[in-house]
Amino acid sequence: VQLQASGGGLVQVGGSLRLSCAASGRTFSSYVMGWFRQAPGKEREFVAAISRSGLSTYYADSVKGRFTISRDNAKNTVYLQMNSLKAEDTAVYYCAAASLYGSNWYPQGASYDYWGQGTQVTVSS
Repeated sequence: VQLQASGGGLVQVGGSLRLSCAASGRTFSSYVMGWFRQAPGKEREFVAAISRSGLSTYYADSVKGRFTISRDNAKNTVYLQMNSLKAEDTAVYYCAAASLYGSNWYPQGASYDYWGQGTQVTVSS
């Protein structure tokens, strides 16, 4: 499956952005989808994940209550709505697809099979 992330940009502290990740290739609904981010000089970190049906979501503590992950299986797209953005949210954001079952592995980047190219999010103060 090929993943194409978009929607990044420059926003002020407290602002909002919505990232999109469009998938092509094999059946989108057969994959768990996740968002990760990597800030300059830091390791990649988990942001959020969503189950195949979209009924279950999982968030990193740092974004819980501010970010919302969703998916539209008819459009082969996963979204990340980011509200109340902070300067520390500045990073390149990546979407990823995983074929594993269960949920305890969601935060582990190594569990994901496919990755998008990343989209830059910059939050300025």
